[in-house]
Amino acid sequence: MCKGCGNQNAFTGLEAAIVLIAFIVVAAVFSYVVLGAGFFTTQKAQETIYRGVEQSTTNVQLVGNVCGLASNTTDGIDQIRFAIGLVPGTPYIDPERMNIVVSTPTFGPKILAWTNQSSSTKDTNFIALKNGIGMSQWTMIPGDQTEIQFNITTVPRDTRISFEIRPGVAASYPFSKTKPSIITPTNLLYSFL
Repeated sequence: MCKGCGNQNAFTGLEAAIVLIAFIVVAAVFSYVVLGAGFFTTQKAQETIYRGVEQSTTNVQLVGNVCGLASNTTDGIDQIRFAIGLVPGTPYIDPERMNIVVSTPTFGPKILAWTNQSSSTKDTNFIALKNGIGMSQWTMIPGDQTEIQFNITTVPRDTRISFEIRPGVAASYPFSKTKPSIITPTNLLYSFL
């Protein structure tokens, strides 16, 4: 041993303790970061699952009958009216994002968009009446029944009409109806079997 060097064992123990404490602090910070990333990933996965369930289920349902109006009974029906409501558990629907697809054997699918006008233009848009009143901007909430009206290309008697309501967020709601053999000014369309 050198003279004046003293005992170095105590100094080495102090260095080891400092290094050990540094490792513990680094491990604690690293585990906090890993746990935080895990919680974030779990939250994002949960949001994705909820969004998938929301988009895979239908939010709208048909309420009541589908009516076809004829301005000229010899030609056929040229206006459709029906009411929709929300399926229980649905928070809301924005009609501005909703589309309705209409098709018959004589004309291909036509996509109708929502309009805040007082009447619809043939084969291009539809109006939605909440409590019998057209709204310029609103949200459909549970308990609401909304009447949908639109003008279409004249459809003759005994013709099947296919509809598809696309709410914008969730799965679409398809249904088909058939026109009666005798056309009157107001007609109930019956289910296609």
